[in-house]
Amino acid sequence: MFGWYEIWGLTPGNIGMLFIGGALIYLGIARKMEPVLLVPIGFGIFLVNAVEPTLGNLMVFHDGVPGEGGIKELMEGKIGVLNLLFNYGIASEIVPLLIFLGVGAMIDFGPAIARPMSFLFGAAAQLGVFVVFLIAYLTGWFDTLGEAASVGIIGGSDGPPTVYLTTSLAPQLLGAITLVAYSYMALVPILQPPVIRLLTTKKERAIYMKPQVREVSHLELVLFPILVFTGSVLLVPKAAPLIGMLMFGNLLRVSGVTNRLAEAAGGAFIDVLTFILGICVGALMPAEVFFKGQTLAIIGLAVVAFAMSTAGGLLAAKFVNLFLKEKINPLIGAAGVSAVPMAARVAQIEGQKANPRNFLLMHAMGPNMAGAIATSVVAGVFLGMIPH
Repeated sequence: MFGWYEIWGLTPGNIGMLFIGGALIYLGIARKMEPVLLVPIGFGIFLVNAVEPTLGNLMVFHDGVPGEGGIKELMEGKIGVLNLLFNYGIASEIVPLLIFLGVGAMIDFGPAIARPMSFLFGAAAQLGVFVVFLIAYLTGWFDTLGEAASVGIIGGSDGPPTVYLTTSLAPQLLGAITLVAYSYMALVPILQPPVIRLLTTKKERAIYMKPQVREVSHLELVLFPILVFTGSVLLVPKAAPLIGMLMFGNLLRVSGVTNRLAEAAGGAFIDVLTFILGICVGALMPAEVFFKGQTLAIIGLAVVAFAMSTAGGLLAAKFVNLFLKEKINPLIGAAGVSAVPMAARVAQIEGQKANPRNFLLMHAMGPNMAGAIATSVVAGVFLGMIPH
């Protein structure tokens, strides 16, 4: 007696993945949670968990690994069209790097430049990356340092460095790690508040900060990407591709003479790359690849990573307050988790709940931007230390 799922060529695992894909599409459309990524990822899951003929035409796997090759292999039916996009776009690391160029063209580092202390909070918010890296490796849940580092980098809450590092060190985990990373970034407004309330008092959350931030000159804005790139490369050479693309995109934005390039990089260019990334990541998750013990471990450890990173930024801000006459609201430290701009919005919301006079958004954007740089540097550290 055959079940209906067998008649249609679906396994129970495929059906489960279709529900997961549907949930991601629902969250993206109905809840507007990271829609530009969750919708393509969700549909990509649909594409590779449908009936067998469709699966073979789109993404072909060999022993759970996407088939390699180019146009010749595609024409011979050895790989699918999504294999081609993955091999030349994601596995080659081109797409995540170019996405970071677009991100740089959209970011305003002015708040971070105006308050250099922001970089301390951005660095402290990498605590979750290293804690989870150690847990992942020392527990034996993951076989290599590369896999453990790829799980840990989720705590940086920055998509392109996560994709770039995982593609280099643990490509077999790319689908699960990217899905979890972007899903949890969308859930920052749910994940961060409990940690914030646990580690701060209402009095601390109510600390009032004057709304104005120092005006940053045009010269500072132009020199910033050049100096950050130069300093990062000297200290962490392996971070050069990520920091280089981010800072180049930002230089296009702030130079004042390349507005067309900045608008293109931060507009249609990054949109095209984002849907390629999303649909390819979704296509990496057929049921036989996704339903593994490691996937469950990634889901659980990512929560720990986000919580510890939030705690790291908060505690750094509280520590700094010990030496300041004019106290800062520790909530801006939590924004060092570089989920832009969700973490900054959480700081704003939680601050206003404690004190309606508080307008922390611009103060929080400084650590938020600094966190993006810090995560890229950490990715470079891992790439330099771990053979691949």
